[in-house]
Amino acid sequence: MSAITDRPAISLKSDTLNIATDEYGLLTDLYQLTMGACYVHENCDRKRASFELFVRRLPEGFGYLIAMGITQAVEYLQNLRFTSEQIEALQATGIFANADRRFWELLKNFRFEGDLWAVTEGTALFANEPFLRIEAPLWQAQLVETYLLNTINYQTLIATRAARMRDVAGDDITLLEFGTRRAFSPQASLWAARAALAAGMDATSNVLAALKLGRQPSGTMAHALVMALAATEGSEAQAFSAFHQVFPNSALLIDTFDTIAAARNLAEKVRSGEMQVKGIRIDSGDIAAISKEVKDLLPDTSIFASGDIDEAEILRLKALGAPIDGYGIGTKLVTGAPVNGVYKLVEIDNIPVSKKSSGKQTIAGRKQIWRSFENGIMKGDRLTHISELPQANEQPLLECIMHNGELLKSLEDLTAIAKRTRNSVQSLPQAVRNITEPETIPVKVDM
Repeated sequence: MSAITDRPAISLKSDTLNIATDEYGLLTDLYQLTMGACYVHENCDRKRASFELFVRRLPEGFGYLIAMGITQAVEYLQNLRFTSEQIEALQATGIFANADRRFWELLKNFRFEGDLWAVTEGTALFANEPFLRIEAPLWQAQLVETYLLNTINYQTLIATRAARMRDVAGDDITLLEFGTRRAFSPQASLWAARAALAAGMDATSNVLAALKLGRQPSGTMAHALVMALAATEGSEAQAFSAFHQVFPNSALLIDTFDTIAAARNLAEKVRSGEMQVKGIRIDSGDIAAISKEVKDLLPDTSIFASGDIDEAEILRLKALGAPIDGYGIGTKLVTGAPVNGVYKLVEIDNIPVSKKSSGKQTIAGRKQIWRSFENGIMKGDRLTHISELPQANEQPLLECIMHNGELLKSLEDLTAIAKRTRNSVQSLPQAVRNITEPETIPVKVDM
């Protein structure tokens, strides 16, 4: 073990850990590379292998998952390379001292040569159903596991949470993604924003994510501005007035001191014609009761709620008749129980293989998911070998989107994915969509 950890690759040492596209090759677990070197040593590295990514079981409290992250999977596969400096750094670790010279040639000339089969983003899936399959030379199919699991697992979690929130909120409520400060990393914050928008949320406060995705960023103000300007300019009302002059269409955060008093003062300014308050945000207290009082004072003003909002809280506030027009959602969206996707070998050199470990068994062979509907509601899924033909009224979910490393079709934009997400959720039986104690759909395996 010491030989693996005691000799750092000093030529790449840096205090900056931001990810660049040309570093994708090394953004992996060590064992992907050591296994690749072993495959080369055994002359089986070019054997055709198929790996599938799926979850054995859904996270607790979830009746379904929304597949997300395929776009980033494609971008990764298209850009995966090894530079000469990276290869020298790997060699300097001493870990690969016994590796065949051909291993280094493979890294130097790397280009993904395989096929990618995947479900379309925004599709509802269940346990044991493949999100994607890689069919490629064994060492390449092995190498890509870590990155694919990272992006698919995290974006699927965010998309599923966002889809559940949209489902309980309905289509007329504004949902804003506010999770950047709580996401697990700066990179995760970009993926979270993308997955939330692709699952039906209206906007993100993450400026970089919004502009990269061609969207308008959305946000309000923080308590710090109210406290700072109130202290230096004399009052909370003057703080609101100052912000309103610069951003007249932005919502005002009114619960820094006394929420109802702030709403009352704003109502007086609205009546006098001094201000037109488009929206206010409430971030604390009994939001159901406070929002009703505020609505009485500011009947034409949109009310946004934030502060540890999740799908259960949205459901609770709706049941209480809270007049909420939108929600800013952060922590409960971008964190939570992980989607524990796995990436397993299912076929090698045309030989179906499976894992037999207790509690971790896998299903051998390349698969297709066949989905059927009845009166617009999902009836069930059937998992078969890829060679099987559909039964009546079944449609396949997995399609080949990359062949020999080349993209076969254009990837969809966020609007199209969000529409699919909403339609996919609405097609599920209500028992599966329930937020509390949801049922799930057992997949029929015909293998």
